[in-house]
Amino acid sequence: MPGAGGHLHWFALKSVPHVGNVTFLRLLAHFGTPERALKASEDELSRVKGLSRAAQAALLSHDGSFFAQQESERVAAAGVEVVDILSERYPRLLMEISDPPPYLYVRGTLSGNEVAIAVVGSRRASVYGLSTTSRLTRDLALSGVTIVSGMARGIDTAAHWGAIKSGGRSIAVLGCGIDVAYPPENGALIEAVARAGAIISEFPMGTEPLAENFPRRNRIISALSRGVLVVEAGEKSGSLITARFALEQGREVFAVPGNVTNAGSSGGNRLIKEGAKLVESVEDILNEFPDVATLKRSLPEPFDLTPQEAELYALLSQGALQMDDIISRSALTAGEVSAILLRLELKGAVQQLPGKHFAVT
Repeated sequence: MPGAGGHLHWFALKSVPHVGNVTFLRLLAHFGTPERALKASEDELSRVKGLSRAAQAALLSHDGSFFAQQESERVAAAGVEVVDILSERYPRLLMEISDPPPYLYVRGTLSGNEVAIAVVGSRRASVYGLSTTSRLTRDLALSGVTIVSGMARGIDTAAHWGAIKSGGRSIAVLGCGIDVAYPPENGALIEAVARAGAIISEFPMGTEPLAENFPRRNRIISALSRGVLVVEAGEKSGSLITARFALEQGREVFAVPGNVTNAGSSGGNRLIKEGAKLVESVEDILNEFPDVATLKRSLPEPFDLTPQEAELYALLSQGALQMDDIISRSALTAGEVSAILLRLELKGAVQQLPGKHFAVT
């Protein structure tokens, strides 16, 4: 890992007022390094195409050295890596948007060119939404696809776990500093994603999860991906912002159809009306990307199941069910079903969802 001090001038330049991502990259293209941009004279700055007078004045007067030193120390103390846009590991797809971050704070491993699909949706997801997300992200991960999401409650959390629990990769894009655990209950998930994929943020260390940060985060979620899958979204959901970014960036947009009487599905259903591809199974996504290896459905489940356990596992593979529905469909007693479900949970084959629903992991 490069020393945190290696990005002192990057931090200092980013701290200059009126120097956003676009201006930063103009300066980098003109001068070659952030250090040269910071040391440039008034005459040299006047030759930078598109550089505003406010930015010129700020560059000549602002001293970002204290912030840069403090940021470097915080990065080093947290064991975080900084991957700048000149690095081979900087995601190539991210460079296609109009305002890519000059650098990313990273925990974990970025490959720079991995095949990824973003999965987004409601924070107040239904059991149907959670189980569908788990199934689709598991199947995508088994196909070698990296799952990108935003570490929010609900669909995001289910998407990350779906990839991780199947042995796949996931990338979480945060709307806060990389050293801020948000939401706090996802601490274990954050660590799991950092081990099996990457946690990334463009925000400085210690940045709180402010509402205005999340639209900016959403453009990175879509940019890192070949396509965006919306599982559940209301009419004013932030997931629709991600879908809009995806369209602007030339990415594919997919949506899982939802219950027409559920307001939480109205945004996703509208996307389908407007041309998003309807998704029922992983093949609906993979068929759009012929270069991605298709899922081998013949792979055996990695569980040693008894005949009765296999029967319930097959039943739940069709979708999440409540306890009463499992009992009625299996013709087993309540006691037998409870005991079998407990064994399946201990084997990691099924999981309990809110409302006494059960679904395959």
